[in-house]
Amino acid sequence: MDVFEFEDWGVIEYDVARQKQLERFERNLADKIAGKAIKSCLIMCEHNPVITFGKSADKTNVLFNATWLQTHGIAVCQTERGGDVTFHGPEQLVVYPHFDIEQMGKGVRDYIHSIEEVIIRTIRHYGIKGERSQGFTGVWLEVGSTKERKIAAIGVKCSRGVTMHGLALNVNTDLHFFDYIIPCGITGKGVTSIEKELGHKVSMKDVKAIMKSKFEEVFA
Repeated sequence: MDVFEFEDWGVIEYDVARQKQLERFERNLADKIAGKAIKSCLIMCEHNPVITFGKSADKTNVLFNATWLQTHGIAVCQTERGGDVTFHGPEQLVVYPHFDIEQMGKGVRDYIHSIEEVIIRTIRHYGIKGERSQGFTGVWLEVGSTKERKIAAIGVKCSRGVTMHGLALNVNTDLHFFDYIIPCGITGKGVTSIEKELGHKVSMKDVKAIMKSKFEEVFA
């Protein structure tokens, strides 16, 4: 594909980012229907603590009620993406690709596979071996072992090949927040971060730059 536009939204409230995404998505979809080419855009950001529900989410996978969560500074939001319950918070890199995947010659399954490949290549830079786990989206470590754990989640929306939402990679994320939910509705598997695997924090600026370059590699 052509070189895509890039936007860094910094730390932004989830609802604000979601509204901005919806506006872009609707413009892109209208352009697609009108036969106009869509300029691909890659958006990166972080969110303040929020638990989000996908379209098929089982809300019993949130282990505390909304009032308790709000008193502890955690917002709750319904979304348009696929998937179940997940958490976003500071020091987690959230990436929203606004692409026309038909223009790239990809279906939804290929698109998700490509996003997983971007994540795998990004964390490989830090000496972390990411893998796919059969039957689950996202990127995992030590697949098939009793230590299998998830480092990145994926949840997308796609209509007529036009995408929004995307991925969340735990960089220096406070993993205690995941104790409040059953992440993605999956029991018996843990969550991790780059910081936890390495034993020290890494630069979010560097991770963003690496991931941007991996998107360019994989989606070129």
